[in-house]
Amino acid sequence: MNDIHYAGGMERFGAIRLFLDAARLGSFSAAGRCQGMSPAAASAAIQRLEASLQTKLFERTTRRLRLTEKGQLYRHFSEQALALMMEAEAGLRTGDGAARGTVSISAPSDLGRNLLLPMLAQFRDLHPGVQYALTLSDTPADLVRDDIDLAIRYGQLPDSDMVARPLAASRRVVCAAPALLARCGVPDTPAQLAELPTIVLATAHGPMHDWRYTDNTGGKRRAASVRVRRYLQSNDGEVVRRWAVDGQGYAWKSILDIADDLRAGRLRTVLDDYFTDSAPLNLLYHRHRFQPPRIALLAEFLQERFGQLDI
Repeated sequence: MNDIHYAGGMERFGAIRLFLDAARLGSFSAAGRCQGMSPAAASAAIQRLEASLQTKLFERTTRRLRLTEKGQLYRHFSEQALALMMEAEAGLRTGDGAARGTVSISAPSDLGRNLLLPMLAQFRDLHPGVQYALTLSDTPADLVRDDIDLAIRYGQLPDSDMVARPLAASRRVVCAAPALLARCGVPDTPAQLAELPTIVLATAHGPMHDWRYTDNTGGKRRAASVRVRRYLQSNDGEVVRRWAVDGQGYAWKSILDIADDLRAGRLRTVLDDYFTDSAPLNLLYHRHRFQPPRIALLAEFLQERFGQLDI
């Protein structure tokens, strides 16, 4: 038997699935558990796959498992092949070309609840065969490790392996409820925020209590920050927004997240001459991953809908 055809098609696809799980999880044992195999059987299956391809897919050490350069290339084409097969099988079963399947999405909590959810409902009205696996978190997801198809995040592109498509312009502002402004007064400089009641977002890296701004004193622009000290904190951006609306403190928020509150008068911005830095909203996806129709269609839809927002 020719080595390149060491097994039937079904076994080859099983080996490819095992390979992709091992690449994602960094472990043959963990990949084997996903496929209902023992660690020894999983390792042997990967060895047979490498033998059939006559190339080394993984670098193995006692501490880690990582793809070789050829392994990365094989992963890229394997993901595309499996995605195409799944799309083809779904189309054959139903006899139509409609988009279907699950899209895994990661988004910030308050934006996800207040803006994204209605958009996803509209998209499903157009494409009822599409399902969602939605994760709302203010800690950025690892798109590879967490197997995320699309991520919505503020700021600059965090990883060169990701593509960023702009969804909407935005910036971070300091905001407060009118009742708090009446009680504490409107600050004249960012430094005064250090002694005022504030609300901060807590992340895996700690509380975001250093608020960046632009200092224009002396006719020169320079980056600066103020560390707030009297703060409530939450790991949920929606809680931060609600506390701000309730008058619990000043908050440093994306203007996109509080646009409705500003229009309704529930919040007001302060120190706008200082907090001017852009923090655009981007849609991130894998640079080298094949996008089946459901993902490509949703990406186009979200870009169109976010582009229509009145900020």
